[in-house]
Amino acid sequence: MPPISDRTRLIASATRRGQGRRPVNPPLERASTMLSDDPARMQDGSDGPVYGLDGTSAARELRALLAQMEGGADAFLVPSGLAAVTVPLVALLRPGDEVLTTDAVYGPTRRFLTRHLAARGISARFHPADASIETVLAALTPRTRLVLIEAPASLTLEMTDVPALAAACRERGVLTVMDNTWAAGLAFRPLAHGVDVSVQALTKYVGGHSDLLMGGIAACAPEIVRAIAHAIEDMGWHVSPDDAWLAVRGVRTLPLRYEAQARSALEIAQWLKARPEVADVLYPPLAGSIGHDLWRRDFEGAASLMGVIMKGGDTAAAHAFMRALSLFGMGYSWGGFESLITFETPQLAYREHAPDLPGQLLRLHIGLEDPADLVADLEKGLEAWRALQDSNLQPSA
Repeated sequence: MPPISDRTRLIASATRRGQGRRPVNPPLERASTMLSDDPARMQDGSDGPVYGLDGTSAARELRALLAQMEGGADAFLVPSGLAAVTVPLVALLRPGDEVLTTDAVYGPTRRFLTRHLAARGISARFHPADASIETVLAALTPRTRLVLIEAPASLTLEMTDVPALAAACRERGVLTVMDNTWAAGLAFRPLAHGVDVSVQALTKYVGGHSDLLMGGIAACAPEIVRAIAHAIEDMGWHVSPDDAWLAVRGVRTLPLRYEAQARSALEIAQWLKARPEVADVLYPPLAGSIGHDLWRRDFEGAASLMGVIMKGGDTAAAHAFMRALSLFGMGYSWGGFESLITFETPQLAYREHAPDLPGQLLRLHIGLEDPADLVADLEKGLEAWRALQDSNLQPSA
């Protein structure tokens, strides 16, 4: 995690000294039209927003907080986590360019690469999710303009040596963009490790309460910051002042929630790893798990998202497991206060290099509930799993 002083600044920055009485939180300003007292100030470059698209107090406060978290020269807000990934790609790529990324890339990102960008002359190639740095670099071609990084990767949580990959790409004149949602801008700072652009779904941990959609983009290099700013300006991206205000509120408790949920997640991962119904737990902080050494070297915390590979089973068994749960909600997204479960084996079919798993893949997000209660809930799921497995083994009459 970032040093205590940094985390304290995230929580308390709104109380900075000023003139007179002031609110702890930024004022909530709902405005499309901005009025000026002087016609000379009704133009871009003046102090304060000219139009609602420029963002009001809460959005500007959130941008400053995000830049501080990520260590960027500037940060930008867009309406979703997916937009946080796609905007830098639109800003930095041109027809004839190529993107190289992991085969485990987030599904909607893959769709954008293979549908939207492909139709505009920008191609994408996918390396195996567990590829070494040498393999990834060997896959670069003269057309490769950008490498899109996920660490951990979606669903199967493979880790990448991000500093080594970013440095090697920079030497070759290849840009790097990293989806930093899992680390939430706290446990890992891509920009400090040589990555050109760090993005995250603020929908997840920053929002923290499953009640907003938003994405954040941070960068350091002036030419990259300028390109992203122009893309956002040209496409008219904007976030609502209400959502920006909620996200600022979420940042105040982010370090505390992130740490608490990670502690619970590790406890539950260790419990699951010992279960006879479970073949493996995909969670980098778990000793012996995939990517544990890289996580321990580079990260200072962890998300509470993990993959659970069952021993055998089928879709019916996975559904029975899920239906038996009462505390784990069946829903997509993660990073909020609530625990969630999804069935992910079908998603693996979209990969070019699908992993050979010994059973069904479930994804768990661990919320702020008592870990003992969550374990008891998972016990019910495992009981339903076993019951269906046993019934399938019974000889027919």
